[in-house]
Amino acid sequence: MMRGMLLGAASLVMALAGTLPAAAQEVVKIGLILPMTGPFASTGRQVSAGAKTFMEMKGDTVAGKKVELIIRDDAGVADQTRRIAQELVVNESVQVLAGGGLTPLAMAVAPVATQAKVPMVVTSAGTAAITKASEFITRTSGTLPQYSLPVGTWAAQNGIKKVVTLVSDYGPGLDAEKWFTKEFTSKGGEVSEAVRVPLQNPDFAPFLQRVRDAKPDAVFVFLPSGVGSLFMKQFADRGLAEAGIKLIATGDVTDDDILNSMGKPALGTITGHFYATAHDSPENKAYVEAFEKANNGMRPNFMSVGGYDSMALIYAALEKTKGDASGPGFMEAVKGLSWTSPRGPVSIDPETRDIIQNIYMREVKEVDGELHNVEFETFAALKDPEKAEAK
Repeated sequence: MMRGMLLGAASLVMALAGTLPAAAQEVVKIGLILPMTGPFASTGRQVSAGAKTFMEMKGDTVAGKKVELIIRDDAGVADQTRRIAQELVVNESVQVLAGGGLTPLAMAVAPVATQAKVPMVVTSAGTAAITKASEFITRTSGTLPQYSLPVGTWAAQNGIKKVVTLVSDYGPGLDAEKWFTKEFTSKGGEVSEAVRVPLQNPDFAPFLQRVRDAKPDAVFVFLPSGVGSLFMKQFADRGLAEAGIKLIATGDVTDDDILNSMGKPALGTITGHFYATAHDSPENKAYVEAFEKANNGMRPNFMSVGGYDSMALIYAALEKTKGDASGPGFMEAVKGLSWTSPRGPVSIDPETRDIIQNIYMREVKEVDGELHNVEFETFAALKDPEKAEAK
């Protein structure tokens, strides 16, 4: 009898062991690593809310698999990002990584994605070189060359002759400076000075004084999302608008999440970017309604749409692979994907794994008592120009 019980127990263990892989395969785990605390917490808050809004609107199953979203806070520290990515892959058996709130954070995950052959979807960081860091990286935000070039085009076509550039001194800022300058000067404009501001704990006042002293027609600005309110206050305090200096920028500066807090100094600012809360489409109206309902009225910004579309990309790739999230097959499925986002039509460049999207020129206006980035011109289906030039 004892022998029979042991054989029965052994059979049960073997049977359970046989079912574990199958059960595990019924869940696709996505590890979303973001700065949920620290100076860039607004990025984490918006991206995570966008990702969760997608799942609330579309459900938590795709291709017969249940999707589990695991959110981890890296506090904006690259060493923590790398450690968390390793732990998610090794200990949590995560099949897809996502996030990258800043360029150094996205770059920290690249070696983990490569070594583990785990796909990584960059939701936020905009340095052009990120997708070159690993063949397992794709992106649903965009690149600074992609946003900055149209601003240079617009400035040259609208009577602006002399510009000073002012950017945060790290990868995205240098990309923005390069591609605005390249486009603007190729059309006859002059960039008289290039000002770079420290990324950490910036005080814009002395740099803005340099801009005022240079007496340009406009200042072109890139700053990471979240610090626009401080910049706008100091822009007003230094009297640049009164001195006739126009503010043109990438859309990070007039981030919809904090735009209302900037007040009147923001009015008239011209920016180029891929998304505004006020974007007029049925897809965006449905998204804004669902997002605000789920987040106590918080306004979605472009970071949130990077999070939303990271899930759209993951779901679409899993549909193509019939639920197989293994790295090589998943990344092959990503190439050429297209869908209609709240921002408009988007697709993934099969050669670079970067997003192809519309970039909109916008002006900050008051609409129904609130400030909004109001679109007035579209540069359609732009690829990342940095990689297009490299071909």
